[in-house]
Amino acid sequence: MRCMVIVKANRDSEAGVMPSEQLLSAMGHYNEELVKAGIMLAGEGLQPSSKGVRVKFSGHARTVTDGPFAETKELVAGFWLWQVKSMEEAVEWLKRAPFDDDAELEIRQVFEADDFGAEFTPELREQEERLRAQLAAKS
Repeated sequence: MRCMVIVKANRDSEAGVMPSEQLLSAMGHYNEELVKAGIMLAGEGLQPSSKGVRVKFSGHARTVTDGPFAETKELVAGFWLWQVKSMEEAVEWLKRAPFDDDAELEIRQVFEADDFGAEFTPELREQEERLRAQLAAKS
């Protein structure tokens, strides 16, 4: 199963405070372990919400709101995309991450084609496979 590990924002990440060299080094070693184990598919940190925008959809109207956004605990500061055998395996890997007491992370399973049932028609499956092949060719 694929899952996304979501790193929640905190006061420091929203203020643009960069991690220490020690934390960056520890995270680099942790990411190496994930890659060697075949777990990590992708992972990135995100800039503070002050550099972002939100787009709200209401019928045909689109409303754009510039950051920063008020509810820090609701924001995402980074993510990993992992390939694991189970949620339990993801939890065990995440417990080893080099975060301190202020970190909050969330693990969410990624939808796979079969999860959508009959509504995901053969034509839609073919389109999805074609798009994934195009993405793979670009990377």
